[in-house]
Amino acid sequence: MNAAHVTAPRLKRYQALAEDMAGAIRAGRLRPGDRLPSVRHASRARRVSPSTVFQAYYLLEARGLIEVRARSGYYVTRVAAARPRVLEKAAVPRAGSVEVDVRERVFDILAATMRRDVVPLGSAFPSPSLFPLKRLAAAMASTVKRLEPHTAVEYLLQGNRALRHQIGLRYAIDGVDLAEDDIVITNGAMEALNLCLAAVARPGDAVVIESPTFYAALQALQRNGLRAIEAPTHPLEGIELDALETILREQRPRACWLMTNFQNPLGGSMSDAKKRALVALLTRYDTPLIEDDVYAELYFGERRPAPAKAFDDAGIVLHCSSFSKCLAPGYRIGWAAPGRYAQAVARLKLSASLTASIPAEAALATYLAGGGYDRHLRRLRRALQAQCERMLHAIGEHFPQTTRATRPQGGYFVWLDCARGVDAVRVHEQALAQRISVAPGPIFSTGNRFRNCLRLNYGHPWSASIERAVAELGRLVARSGSDRG
Repeated sequence: MNAAHVTAPRLKRYQALAEDMAGAIRAGRLRPGDRLPSVRHASRARRVSPSTVFQAYYLLEARGLIEVRARSGYYVTRVAAARPRVLEKAAVPRAGSVEVDVRERVFDILAATMRRDVVPLGSAFPSPSLFPLKRLAAAMASTVKRLEPHTAVEYLLQGNRALRHQIGLRYAIDGVDLAEDDIVITNGAMEALNLCLAAVARPGDAVVIESPTFYAALQALQRNGLRAIEAPTHPLEGIELDALETILREQRPRACWLMTNFQNPLGGSMSDAKKRALVALLTRYDTPLIEDDVYAELYFGERRPAPAKAFDDAGIVLHCSSFSKCLAPGYRIGWAAPGRYAQAVARLKLSASLTASIPAEAALATYLAGGGYDRHLRRLRRALQAQCERMLHAIGEHFPQTTRATRPQGGYFVWLDCARGVDAVRVHEQALAQRISVAPGPIFSTGNRFRNCLRLNYGHPWSASIERAVAELGRLVARSGSDRG
């Protein structure tokens, strides 16, 4: 095809508005610290819907060009120049389903993050210091005294009723209708996800996953003898639906396992409209969705993002979450809302581990009923957002200019796409020798891909040691790229 006849794809309205405003920022017409028009004013002035303005502002915020200030509005960021370039392109995975072979490197990385003398940038967990562990312990002490012996039998099938009621209330506030009997309490989210996987798939079946994906999903597929189909996933907007529909039509996978909010490792989230379209697409092909939604409470915006479960009328979404990332690490209390598969998941739970920790379930129910959870979450979100900003600024200052980074709007991970010549595994090994852990890209795929990528954890309070660790990583990445260049 003659390049002269190729037409550039037409931008959507919100993209065009974002590009117009980004041009004004780059040209200096909008300067650092300038306040942007309110959503309502911009909607009238630009003759577009408020939703279009909001999406444009979200995109500019994700690019690091603007920032939102509580009860004040949107402003041109003062530190945009210190940030790395934004990663806005999805990787293209290889076609077809493949057997999963999770290498030992995952376990080596997990072992390294357990050492107290290692800066835990490769960790999958936030700092325990961010959680109200003393208040939880007090709730545990007061609750255990009141536990009746019969509860050991009463909570066998689905878990503590009071806890399920509290979980259902939190969903109801966000407009998601989940009754107590729709919820099964589990030993953390990983058990919930594994039970849901066992309820819908059998050895030899193929399951769609994101590319890149959380390595625990790969481990679960391998353990269950399942094949993986990797689907391209946009760093900001989640799985690409056109590619997913082609997979559904041509390969007929048995299920999908996706993170719709603050995906690990990329950090991106699907919009409500895209989640609705995702559920409609999967309903049309009668393909179950195992939704891993453990980071939804860790949002930086005005409200918790809806799960795909909110748009599920057919019962095909097996929604999974836990308190491990947002309230009680170590308590190992998660849950599943498996839709039409609720009975199957409850029975699998009974045969697999009988019940979760009865004292931990009761303690969390007591704590949630006390009303302190939302105060804790507000403090936690502010801390994580501030730590995210510090991490992005440090990356912008210490890493090579060729480095691209995602712009998380929640969770506690940032994904770095370094120059082609960078060997992330080698960087991991060199960093660990200096007591710095990182998560190299290849552990997030089936085929040793993403060799020039790193995932960094900003879920620990910022300190001089973390600043020095990021600076050292920047030097290692620069040296790796020059050595292989």
